Amino acid sequence: MRIAQTYSHLNGEEYLIVHYSELYDEIKHVISSIDASLHRVKESKEKRKTGQMLFSPVELNKAFEIAFDTCNWKESRYDYYITLNRELMERSIPLSASQQRAFLSEHGETRPIYSYNQTDFVKSKIAVEVQFGKYAFVAYDLFVKHMMFYSGGVINLGVEILPTKAMQAQMSSGIAYFEGEVYNLMRQGRNNPPVPLLILGIEPE
Repeated sequence: MRIAQTYSHLNGEEYLIVHYSELYDEIKHVISSIDASLHRVKESKEKRKTGQMLFSPVELNKAFEIAFDTCNWKESRYDYYITLNRELMERSIPLSASQQRAFLSEHGETRPIYSYNQTDFVKSKIAVEVQFGKYAFVAYDLFVKHMMFYSGGVINLGVEILPTKAMQAQMSSGIAYFEGEVYNLMRQGRNNPPVPLLILGIEPE
């Protein structure tokens, strides 16, 4: 596969090139190592595409997981405790989960609610999400996952890998695609979300 389009939010790509060029090269290598034609194995049952062989999100995700794992990118989990008190939330974010619980309890939260988020691949404080899912999953990645990991000091940059519209047209309906999600991000304004991001639009060679 190849990177067909890129979108840099808050200088995400520039940061990656200057500080983590070797990791950017690894990400590019992983993408180029995937042969999309091997994963066109899903027979469509949709009216407009009945009988067509489409790219399988499940199989593509497996291929990316194997490729990133080979380069020692690992899943990361961020544990935290929920509070609706903004001041306490802002003060507790930099703390570890156990410290958050103690801090919130000390400040009147009698039953802090435990939660967590996971991201696909993390290495040297760079997070990568490969997304072949529905639209809502991408918004969650960009505005919740990457933001939370960044605020918690777990990552310095988030990378989102999406199919382009050309590739999405050869997948099941409802799959998010690069152009649409970049448009949605641009509509939020230049500084929202306040986390450096690099969005990559990929498609078959």
